Amino acid sequence: QVQLAESGGGLAQAGGSLRVSCTASGRTPSNFHMGWFRQPPGKEREFVAAITWNGITRYADSAQGRFTISRDNAKNTVYLQMNSLKPEDTAVYYCAGRATYATIIQTTQRLYDYWGQGTQVTVSS
Repeated sequence: QVQLAESGGGLAQAGGSLRVSCTASGRTPSNFHMGWFRQPPGKEREFVAAITWNGITRYADSAQGRFTISRDNAKNTVYLQMNSLKPEDTAVYYCAGRATYATIIQTTQRLYDYWGQGTQVTVSS
């Protein structure tokens, strides 16, 4: 099946920036939505941002205006640029994929088929 591998997590100060990346390998379908969920300590996993194969994007309210998602289809890679980081952004960030021809981006995690192992993002105050 499809494998997703995240990179770029780490430690940042409040107000700083990080960029996390996710590369898909294996039997990657052409109709592949890719995005990011995160799970803060002691909280449920939540939607952050996603992008369709043709560039339609959707953001959680918490990410809008600070985070930017993009993808490079030639590299099968999606990026999440995170600016103006806040301590509440601290979480394990998971890359997720969904095979669908729909143009509507779903925010419910059970609708995504493939997941990375997660990468820790820690923002200190």
